[in-house]
Amino acid sequence: VQLQASGGGEVQPGGSLRLSCAASGLTFSDYVMGWFRQAPGKEREFVSAISWSGGSTDYADSVKGRFTISRDNPKNTVYLQMNSLKPEDSAVYYCAVRRGRRGVIVRASYEYAYWGQGTQVTVSS
Repeated sequence: VQLQASGGGEVQPGGSLRLSCAASGLTFSDYVMGWFRQAPGKEREFVSAISWSGGSTDYADSVKGRFTISRDNPKNTVYLQMNSLKPEDSAVYYCAVRRGRRGVIVRASYEYAYWGQGTQVTVSS
C-alpha cells in the first residue's frame, strides 16, 4: 500500500489549501481514510476521517466548520479542503488507511495501518 499526499504549502491566516492523498495497492473503496497532523513538539492528532462509502465523516472540534473531507473512489483519492486557516493549523499533515475492510470511522491513530509521507502546511503572515 502506498499513499502520496500533496497540496501543502504556506498560506496567510484566513487562507485556504486543498490536500490530496492518492492511494495505491489496495481496494480503496473498502477502507476508511483519515487525516492526521503533527506540529513540532506535539503529538500526532486526529483531524478528520471519512467512511469507505463517503457517506459519513468525522472532524476534530478544532477544525469542524472549516475543513471538509471528501473522497473520489474511482480516482483512489481522498481530499481535505481547509478554509479559514489559522496559525495553529500549521503542521505536517498525514493521510492514513484504517485497518480492516469496511470498518467504522475511528480517531485513534493506532487503528490506522498505512501512512503517507506527510505534507507541510504553514499558516503565517
